[in-house]
Amino acid sequence: MSATDTALLTTPLNALHIELGARMVPFAGYSMPVQYPAGLMAEHHHTRNAAGLFDVSHMGQLRLVGPDAAAAFETLMPVDVMDLAVGKQRYGLLLTDEGTIIDDLMFFNKGDNELFVIVNGACKVGDIAHIQAKIGSRCQVVPLPDYALLALQGPQAVTALSRLAPGVEKLVFMTGGNFTVDTGTQKIDVFLTRSGYTGEDGFEISVHNDHAEALARALLAQPEVKPIGLGARNSLRLEAGLCLYGNDIDTTTTPVEASLLWAMQKVRRAGGAREGSFPGATKILAALADSTGASGQKGTKKRVGLIALERIPVRDHTELQDGNGNKIGEVTSGLLGPTIDKPVAMGYVDAAWAAVGTKVVAIVRGKPVPMEVSAMPFVPTRYYRG
Repeated sequence: MSATDTALLTTPLNALHIELGARMVPFAGYSMPVQYPAGLMAEHHHTRNAAGLFDVSHMGQLRLVGPDAAAAFETLMPVDVMDLAVGKQRYGLLLTDEGTIIDDLMFFNKGDNELFVIVNGACKVGDIAHIQAKIGSRCQVVPLPDYALLALQGPQAVTALSRLAPGVEKLVFMTGGNFTVDTGTQKIDVFLTRSGYTGEDGFEISVHNDHAEALARALLAQPEVKPIGLGARNSLRLEAGLCLYGNDIDTTTTPVEASLLWAMQKVRRAGGAREGSFPGATKILAALADSTGASGQKGTKKRVGLIALERIPVRDHTELQDGNGNKIGEVTSGLLGPTIDKPVAMGYVDAAWAAVGTKVVAIVRGKPVPMEVSAMPFVPTRYYRG
């Protein structure tokens, strides 16, 4: 084991991953399971058909506490925080002063002047410092390093989890609460939401580090559940059309360019009750006014889905060209989609090339591969909405 390996952080489930035969890789500063002996394809299909358990404890969890917490947090993002109902969760975007994306995140209104926030693992140190610097004088910013995060995803996730935590079946997508998981030998208090990063129904479960392994073993003991690594997590989220921070969105992209306008509620847009008042608002609202930033004006780019018309996977950083050899963009994520059995990708193209059905060319190892701009998700989502 090299010095670099020994410097990696580990999650509370590290010993369990090794016991289960996982292949461990560095990810976001942690040693994480990329796949188990069954392999990425089997893990992907199992999650689509049954239920997969993911260790996502590298993610950052924090609480924002105080009567001004929601109003303060809203100043950092172009989304509606203040009107989010108690017991509900929403997707958010931390922005730079230029309106580009520092990170994407999830936040939940727990009531009693408290928000629960989950940020990406690779960004968590910077995110927490940013939030503390910007709004720490208006509310308490409380990191939760003593808590692990597990994701149980797939159409049978609710069947498996409701055996151990009756009542979770009553939740709908993007709601959550406090539950007790009965493993048969102990009762574990958790906070969970009905959400996830696969396009499937499922749950994300926050649990104290001391109880993470017992919870994971109890879930893996259910006949529907198998352990799933980061490899299948990536292929599942790409088929679902979900961005990976650092690949598909970063501090060079705005929410308009990233086609994330669905995350920006009317109340924060032009004419809304709380129009603007977020970082980069002038730039973003101007782009919105310009036909949602996709009018084809020079220099405007747009995130799109892409399907290869030949059976050749097109990976990230692959150049995209028009039919005359002119560069028009770049792939940011790409692989052979196991569910649809076609090469799928997402990337950025000049806005004039962003319409669904537009033909473009990817240059793979010097050879042109025809692709077509596609709507996303590539695989229909199956979130449970009641």
